[in-house]
Amino acid sequence: MSRSFQKVFSEWLGTALLLTVVIGSGVMAERHSGGNVAVALLGNTLATVWGLYFLINTFGPVSGAHFNPAVSFVMAFRGGLAWKLLLPYVLAQLFGGVCGAWLSHVMFELPVMQWSEKARTGWGQWVAEAVATGGLLLVILRAPAGRAAGLVSAYIGAAYWFTASTSFANPAAAFGRMFSNTFAGIAPDCVLAFVAAQFAGAAAGVLVHKALGSSEEGGA
Repeated sequence: MSRSFQKVFSEWLGTALLLTVVIGSGVMAERHSGGNVAVALLGNTLATVWGLYFLINTFGPVSGAHFNPAVSFVMAFRGGLAWKLLLPYVLAQLFGGVCGAWLSHVMFELPVMQWSEKARTGWGQWVAEAVATGGLLLVILRAPAGRAAGLVSAYIGAAYWFTASTSFANPAAAFGRMFSNTFAGIAPDCVLAFVAAQFAGAAAGVLVHKALGSSEEGGA
């Protein structure tokens, strides 16, 4: 297999598994939380934190473990991803998100094909997604070598609770979640605004990173 194929396959599989973790744990948490939304969210959060940690460490050496079109766009603009791989990465991530939703449905014996009816909209949610994605990019860009997996996982875990949107922070996650009418889902007509906020947040994260300077200039 070519190296390019391995990278794209890694992004598809990693994103699919990430959405399987997010959606599947949401289903499990909701079933066993006795109707307590806070308990369900906690279970969903813990699974996502642990899942991110092992997925980044597993697929990072192959593709960089982006699993996120916003991250891939930033890396391409910064020279960390070849432009010829940007579109394949994004398509693999989007399709991976859908496959992750479908796999979760199969495991929990739910209808495979479904649309979410869970509305997530309003200025608070959109600002939350910008904050969540900006913070994610800032963490990625400033993480010391070898520590990105732990820092990204910890940040997303925290952002599940301090953002009004529960921190999707990922256009592929938003895309995949609209195919699941479960705890982690999002209604299709809410996705575009989420994605726009995520890309705006990603750009802000890059600007803050530049303002702070490189590690050699005193950054983290």
